[in-house]
Amino acid sequence: MSEKPKILPAVKGMNDILPSSVTRKDKLPSSELWSWFETTLRGVMQRYGYQYMLTPVVEPTALFVRGLGEVTDIVEKEMYSFTDSMNGDKLTLRPEATAGIVRAMVEHNALYNGPLRLWTMGPMFRHERPQKGRYRQFNQLDVEALGFAGPDVDAEIILMARRLWKELGLVEGEHVRLELNSLGQPPERAAHRAALIAHFEANADKLDEDGRKRLHSNPLRILDSKNPAMQPVIEAAPKLMDFLGEETLAHFNAVRAILDAAGLEYRVNTRLVRGMDYYNLTVFEWVTDQLGSQGTVCGGGRYDGLFEQLGGKPTPAVGFGLGIERLLLLIDELGLPVPSSAPDAYAILPDASALPQAFGVLEALRAAGVSVQMHAGGGSFKSQFKKADASGARFALVFGGDELARGEVGLKSLRDGTEQASRSLASVADWAAELRTA
Repeated sequence: MSEKPKILPAVKGMNDILPSSVTRKDKLPSSELWSWFETTLRGVMQRYGYQYMLTPVVEPTALFVRGLGEVTDIVEKEMYSFTDSMNGDKLTLRPEATAGIVRAMVEHNALYNGPLRLWTMGPMFRHERPQKGRYRQFNQLDVEALGFAGPDVDAEIILMARRLWKELGLVEGEHVRLELNSLGQPPERAAHRAALIAHFEANADKLDEDGRKRLHSNPLRILDSKNPAMQPVIEAAPKLMDFLGEETLAHFNAVRAILDAAGLEYRVNTRLVRGMDYYNLTVFEWVTDQLGSQGTVCGGGRYDGLFEQLGGKPTPAVGFGLGIERLLLLIDELGLPVPSSAPDAYAILPDASALPQAFGVLEALRAAGVSVQMHAGGGSFKSQFKKADASGARFALVFGGDELARGEVGLKSLRDGTEQASRSLASVADWAAELRTA
């Protein structure tokens, strides 16, 4: 007798998204929570005039090396890269979405007829240590406004994020808060970078291994260090804000004026940076204190240099990325109310002979917009009612022999204890609306 095959678990850090009816050991968002988020998100994107698009999960490795930079942690340590066995192409599972979107815009000359507002969502891949809210396969929402140079669109996408928080039940200032900064333009950043290198060179003995490694290749990333021993030297470092010119400050102040007029509170965080050279002007993060060290829920900014870096024409662009698992984990941790995904009604069939008539009624109800779950697999009247109650449905539809003989179906409320009523099989459309959840 052959051995029973071993169970093959999912790859570490890559998770299944399952219905809430499935008991699982790990604390990950249910598929119902995902579905509600996607529905809410699509509504917000539509109201702001952003169009949906998709890019491949696999891209040329060179796209991310050129787009993110060879000395970034993502490129150096975290990418899932491989060589195509058919043709030798070097390929990578996408670690982020922006580079692929810009590649698509350049390849298809998509901005020929003018600027675009776009959004996408899907799986990204980074080979890092899995932890709460941080996985090797994670899903990201990416929002991009391409071809717009003004501060108005910078403010728009920040306010769009606030609108999404409101729709999801997150309280601005309590559950999430905004941090804002300006990275200036390349010449201003170059002057700041030189001053930063000089400062850290003078304090090289206080830097850790990562800090010394980044000193000349990417000194801005040193400012992101969470090493407590390095905080005094980081706090004493030159501030980019002191190097910003008149035009840059005017752009930043215009963004702030719009946010102020909208009543959005924020903190100017002069240490908020991006490690890639193509970022400029506005940068922002929405952060929370509810998820431990994984405090950033959403981050974005202006990246006017990326199109040219990827072979396109100089094009202004601004956008943000949002880790969906982390956001849903925050919603779950806070215990925020989420609309029920329960069916409107549950169909009880005491006898299999009722199936032909029952199917006709159920299809008519579904055509009228009623969600109905049909009991399958037989079972006693009592056990079927127990499953109807567990489904969360507001009503049970009872296809009993006596009811069907009268040309009716029994209608029983499962939530308020009222007596069972009857409805005609011949006029389903007339009573379907009363089953729909308000």
